[in-house]
Amino acid sequence: MSTPPPSPPAQDFIRYDLLTQKALRGVVHDVLVRVSREGAPGDHHFYISFRTTDPDVKVSSRLRQKYPAEMTIVLQHQFWDLEVRDDGFEVGLSFQNIPEKLVVPFASITGFFDPSVQFGLKFDNPDAEAGAEEAETSATIEPLNAPEPAAAAENADDSDKPAPPEGGAEVVSLDKFRKK
Repeated sequence: MSTPPPSPPAQDFIRYDLLTQKALRGVVHDVLVRVSREGAPGDHHFYISFRTTDPDVKVSSRLRQKYPAEMTIVLQHQFWDLEVRDDGFEVGLSFQNIPEKLVVPFASITGFFDPSVQFGLKFDNPDAEAGAEEAETSATIEPLNAPEPAAAAENADDSDKPAPPEGGAEVVSLDKFRKK
């Protein structure tokens, strides 16, 4: 007696993938609200990666030219005017001693990492939020390893990138946080 072939997976009309993305982006929202009110507690600080190509992302043309696809910012000691809304946040940072105001929708965030507790969220496939029917979307909670400072310096190409100013914002490559 042969076993019948498995049934094709049922179509997900509820879109659990999008609901999960929304819930995990809510974690980022809630963390930033707390930080905007109380400051970052303890040693908590955050690496936030986002797509600079999204229409509602607001960064200077200078930063958009330098980071045409994706940018990672660090919220640690030197940031100001953090305002969090339901759909995104804005923050003041300094890049090469030039103050900048960034506006980042939560839907544009591709990664959130707090190295003080090794907590990370990675958001994949932005097309799913635009309604792509067959896109597989995943938001994962992963233990991520922060880069070793020496290893990060050895792997950096400093030929055309000036060092970040003391106490200023630091833009880092997301590759430093990917599992090897």
